[in-house]
Amino acid sequence: MVTLSVDYLSEIPTQVIISGQALSFADIVAVARQHAPVTISNKALEKIRAARMVIDRLAVDDSKKVYGITTGFGHLSKMRISSDQQVELQYNLIRSHAAGVGEPLTEEVTRAMMVLLAASLARGHSGVHAEIVLTLAEMLNAGICPLIPSRGSVGASGDLAPLSHLALTLIGEGEAIYQGNKLSGEQALQQAGIKPVSLHTKEGLALINGTHLMEAIAVLAIVDAQVAVRSAEVACAMSLEGLLGSHVPLDARIHERRGQVGQIVSATRLRHLLRESALNASHQNCARVQDPYTLRCAPQVIGAVRDAVEYCATIFERELHAVTDNPLIFPDEGDVLSGGNFHGQPLALALDMLAIALAQLASFSERRVYNVIGPHDWEEKGSETTLFLTPHPGLHSGLMIAQYVAASLVNEIKVMAHPASIDSIPTSAGMEDFVSMGVTSAHKLRRVIEQTQQVLAIELLCAAQLLDFRLPLLPGTGVQQARQLVRIHVETLTKDRVLSHDIEALVQLIQSGQIAAIE
Repeated sequence: MVTLSVDYLSEIPTQVIISGQALSFADIVAVARQHAPVTISNKALEKIRAARMVIDRLAVDDSKKVYGITTGFGHLSKMRISSDQQVELQYNLIRSHAAGVGEPLTEEVTRAMMVLLAASLARGHSGVHAEIVLTLAEMLNAGICPLIPSRGSVGASGDLAPLSHLALTLIGEGEAIYQGNKLSGEQALQQAGIKPVSLHTKEGLALINGTHLMEAIAVLAIVDAQVAVRSAEVACAMSLEGLLGSHVPLDARIHERRGQVGQIVSATRLRHLLRESALNASHQNCARVQDPYTLRCAPQVIGAVRDAVEYCATIFERELHAVTDNPLIFPDEGDVLSGGNFHGQPLALALDMLAIALAQLASFSERRVYNVIGPHDWEEKGSETTLFLTPHPGLHSGLMIAQYVAASLVNEIKVMAHPASIDSIPTSAGMEDFVSMGVTSAHKLRRVIEQTQQVLAIELLCAAQLLDFRLPLLPGTGVQQARQLVRIHVETLTKDRVLSHDIEALVQLIQSGQIAAIE
């Protein structure tokens, strides 16, 4: 099973070496977000060259029928291509498939795509020349970012349209951003001192037949999702303390009797965040018997999200060792096998599951926000605070609208949690008769993560305000650390002010991993 370190930001490598082996989540984050330099090892170059020798032998033999080498593509695979047309075929493939639309992919997703493509080709089963992989590394190290329209992939037979736009820059066509300027691919390469790639047999197909776009989004998403889960546990502990919730439902014996791993982990962490709580000691003899589910069942719900993230991480980790090209070259046997590793269904299902899990996390958080800005009928008399957590209710609205915003975000998240992978629209004249729509799943997930972070930021804002009302009694050690961290970025609300800036500051705090790292 995959366990991502909560301190992943400090464990990012300063350089990434592509050796033909699997990359790690940290490797992808390093290249995508920290611009770590990329090197291709000699071992990988040997694998690449061995596979290329197989293709070179096939390319001169018109009698053999090999998909994408001596034939056309998709439904056109019935068409034979002579040896003198094979190079033209590769250029035609990239140009014709570069039909994407919509806003460009972000720089971090594009860079993740590039390093994933390079790593896949470097495993020695795609049959490209080493210059392609070396040039991809050069482009990453120079900071050339191909402009890739975000829409156009159905997530099967590879992320064809997006990867074609990436490949255009590689051959000196298309558009790219270099040193903050939008340039033609040719200009960007020229200014960076990089020679455009000249395509040979099979290479256009190898560049665009892969799951690298949905994989890029997935890998970055799993890191952000784990940070979100751990941040949600901190926010939940803050709310529980502020609402004078019972610690009894966190007792280890309860969770051991169910045996769900994520539940046990979440309960353990919540207990640790709540240790040495003066607030808990202050209401040991209160009349309340049970708390609402968003407090009492926190380990069960957040733990289920933890388990879902763990499952998805396993799927994505496997893909980090994959070759998703077609056909695949097996140099030891001299075989070229046509299959379907480009199909995105494993990733599409996991991407949709992750969006559903995060929708639960955000919805769970919003319900606590609603309770935090109470008071509500279930609260014990004397424990409630002023409505909307303002010292001056009536004249001031306090945090009233923060909960509205959270509710709006959760409503949108629920819409986006509808799985894209359950739909299929056949393509290529029926040859590609069942597609994954995994890139749609990926794009939705990016938005779900962003809005989940915003909901959690609102809970941090409201819970910290409620804890201020409880002073001088202090919450558990971890919760107190969280409140103090929030207060570094956002002041206590004493009178009405614009809250958007506060929420954004806390979103950035969550994204930094500092909230998730609290123990």
